[in-house]
Amino acid sequence: MDNKPGNQGPQRGYQQRRGPQQKEKEPYVINERIRAREVRLVGDNVETGIYSIHDALKLAEEKGLDLIEISPNAAPPVCKILDYQKFLYQQKKRLKEQKAKSTKVVVKEIRFGPQTDDHDYNFKLKHAQGFLKEGAKVKAYVFFRGRSILFKEQGEVLLLRFANDLEELGKLEQMPVLEGKRMTIMLSPKKK
Repeated sequence: MDNKPGNQGPQRGYQQRRGPQQKEKEPYVINERIRAREVRLVGDNVETGIYSIHDALKLAEEKGLDLIEISPNAAPPVCKILDYQKFLYQQKKRLKEQKAKSTKVVVKEIRFGPQTDDHDYNFKLKHAQGFLKEGAKVKAYVFFRGRSILFKEQGEVLLLRFANDLEELGKLEQMPVLEGKRMTIMLSPKKK
């Protein structure tokens, strides 16, 4: 008997045929798919009011446009007479604009030691000024290593001096807080 590894079981590489692909569900109910008896029509090119679904569909057909259900949960549902493809395009455009307007908050961290000298302090201060000018928040902290926790008063003085030097560009959100081995402050940029 010939037991070759390639002769056992179904062949690989063949995909099963699938049925017709279903279209994506439409985000809005339009025209004859609207199931309400009465609808409230709103919009620029129609007289606002409550119409039977038959009359609303007739109005849309006369104008060569679609009846679109805008607010299905209202009583009666709110509809507009518009070109459906144009309406979808405008909705996508509006969402894109809203996304562009929403800003992401960027937080930049600056780390100090409890005995940071003036040169390092000034170097980090310049970086913080740049971050605040760009519109980012600045989280400054003093990290205490080992026995340096004995100098927590020095760390607090350092952070308050830092906040004071950045007073023109940013406002202090919270006073220095000791969390474990870190003493932290947050600065947010001032609105122009």
